[in-house]
Amino acid sequence: MGDHPYTLLSCSMSIDGYLDSATVKRLPLSNTADFDRVDAVRASCDAILVGAATVRNDNPRLLVRSPARAVQRVSDGTSASPMKVTITRSGELDPIADFFATGDVEKIVYCPRELVRATRQRLGAVATVVDVGSSVDVGGCVDIASVSADLFDRGVRRLMVEGGGITLTQFLTADLVDELQLVVAPVFVGGAGARRFVGDGCFPWTADRRAPLAEVRQIGDVVLLRYALSERFCAN
Repeated sequence: MGDHPYTLLSCSMSIDGYLDSATVKRLPLSNTADFDRVDAVRASCDAILVGAATVRNDNPRLLVRSPARAVQRVSDGTSASPMKVTITRSGELDPIADFFATGDVEKIVYCPRELVRATRQRLGAVATVVDVGSSVDVGGCVDIASVSADLFDRGVRRLMVEGGGITLTQFLTADLVDELQLVVAPVFVGGAGARRFVGDGCFPWTADRRAPLAEVRQIGDVVLLRYALSERFCAN
């Protein structure tokens, strides 16, 4: 398979472990200071990856917000914002979504082999559609290890994964994560229809193999927890 990028997962969740609310379109879990921290992390990465459901539900731009950070990236010889990456099992993405329509950066869409032709017809003008093999595995999921290896081959050395819950679960259960940045917001959601931080799966970190906690930082009314999930963890 080859090597894979240094991979950090970044997300915010409620005290009871939800990424959002079933009744609120965009539940504000973070705060201004933490948004700026996340922006700095984005600026330090080669690519940002989210699942197709996040593209559809949240319509994220996934761009570096700070003009100074964008200028610094350009002066360093790269694009103002990192490459944007998404993974889809259905190919059902809107080519005018902000993911595709904003930012003069490369956009990559990974999908199962049987959907490549139709997905290229839909998105080929706004993104590079990549075949990652058949989706006949359990749950019809795209092979995350193949995605990670392909991104490494494309020059991605530092990858930021921002969600949603299915994508976070896939990376964690595949043991492809070097660092977890988890922000806990002082709210409860309590809704069965809301999305959890992760779903069911066989995770490498259990009661018998506890994830090392590398940092705890209060940022206003939220708390950042950084976990070192591999020997490649970078403290800075």
